[in-house]
Amino acid sequence: MKYQYIDLVNQKDLIRDVIIRKLTIHKDATGTLFETLRKDWADVINESDLQFAMQYMSITPPGVARDEDKWHVHKFQKDRFICVSGRIVTAICDPRQDSQTKGRLNLFLMGPEEENEMYMVVIPPNTYHGFMTVSKDPGYLLNFPTQLYNPADEGRIDHAGELSWRQVRSDFGIQDK
Repeated sequence: MKYQYIDLVNQKDLIRDVIIRKLTIHKDATGTLFETLRKDWADVINESDLQFAMQYMSITPPGVARDEDKWHVHKFQKDRFICVSGRIVTAICDPRQDSQTKGRLNLFLMGPEEENEMYMVVIPPNTYHGFMTVSKDPGYLLNFPTQLYNPADEGRIDHAGELSWRQVRSDFGIQDK
């Protein structure tokens, strides 16, 4: 593999202000349950800068990257991603001039099948991000953004060589689109 992927075991060189919260998986004969957001998780939800505004789910086919050629960015909103089915790679790049992690790229391997890949990642404002499904099945992503949808808060920025989704596909043995 060309890229280094982050999970709960490997959290080396995290981008400033990125938060990872382990989610506990409860399994028994009746199925699986995991809590996705609780108001007593002060590291990922609070009234000052991590408030609850809404929740949505996206379903992405295998090998597909959301925003293939562009980064997604928010000026004010923080995103809270959880992959609840399938397996995804969430990419975050730090372009912030005032950040000690400026220029750093993090790739988060996420999904419910492996305990070390079952977590929430909080994406700070003004960082570039996107994700790709790397499983054979569609990737189901939950997001709990800190603000209601506002098109004036979001933007798209061309990839400038920080990330190659083609390389991610290669790392996971996926045919290039």
